[in-house]
Amino acid sequence: MKNATISNVITHRNPAIRIGLIITGSFFVGVGTLGIVLPLLPTTPFLVLAAICFSRSSERFHNWLFNNKWFGAYIKNYLEGKGISLKQKVVVLSLLILTIGYSCIFLFDHIAGRIILVLIVVGISSHILRIPTLRSPDASGSKK
Repeated sequence: MKNATISNVITHRNPAIRIGLIITGSFFVGVGTLGIVLPLLPTTPFLVLAAICFSRSSERFHNWLFNNKWFGAYIKNYLEGKGISLKQKVVVLSLLILTIGYSCIFLFDHIAGRIILVLIVVGISSHILRIPTLRSPDASGSKK
């Protein structure tokens, strides 16, 4: 997946705006990275926002995101509508159910809080399951 890009980079003319977009895009990459381990924080929307910021500010950062070892294939396949791998779906849903299940059992005494958490699981799970399943061997972005 060398030098893969989803779209052409059209940088803003104002250098202050470009710097602001680079900072904002970097923030979104950071938050998206946190979303990998924190089930209530989504990864994909933040990586999409980072891609948008980088596509308007820096070809270098944009190409870095799309060629990144961990995010590149994931964000490219998602934006192209190809989907995510079955392994990614299983990991995401497992972590979601384990962490929210733990919270429901051990952390929330109120039934309303438990109901809200169960509704969150149902909503996120239905979204993940609706995303097409990518079945190609390079779906995870791993290099052979």
